[in-house]
Amino acid sequence: MTTAGQSRTRPLRRWLQAAFGAYLVALAFVVFLPSKEAGAVTGFVAVIAGWLAALGLPFKEASVGVEFVSNIVLFVPFGALVRLLWPRRWNWWRVLLLGAAASTFIELTQLLIPGRVTALSDVIANTSGAVAGALAARWLLRRSGNHLQN
Repeated sequence: MTTAGQSRTRPLRRWLQAAFGAYLVALAFVVFLPSKEAGAVTGFVAVIAGWLAALGLPFKEASVGVEFVSNIVLFVPFGALVRLLWPRRWNWWRVLLLGAAASTFIELTQLLIPGRVTALSDVIANTSGAVAGALAARWLLRRSGNHLQN
């Protein structure tokens, strides 16, 4: 038997599950494409670094900073969706561990992909993004009265 609260959250959970699946597919395209194809997908880093260089920042340093921030942003949905889908199971520190594990897996897999470069800073940025997403989701859950609790 379901309660009225559970029946209201089912459609939302289905949307969150679909969003998480779509996010994981998009993430796989971004992180597992060979270098040349990945550059076409993530070429915005050079564009934004160019804008910052026009403002007087050195291009190389700007591109490193933009890439780091992009890696944080890339994993915010990961942490948020994991936390929203399983709020009782995945608190922020578990999301930290899951984000670090997922990012480490990605970086190790990229060692096998021609032209891809791995970096510890990517693991740090991705993990930070996952935690930021989890904390944002926690705030959202508290604000909404935990209607998504399962």
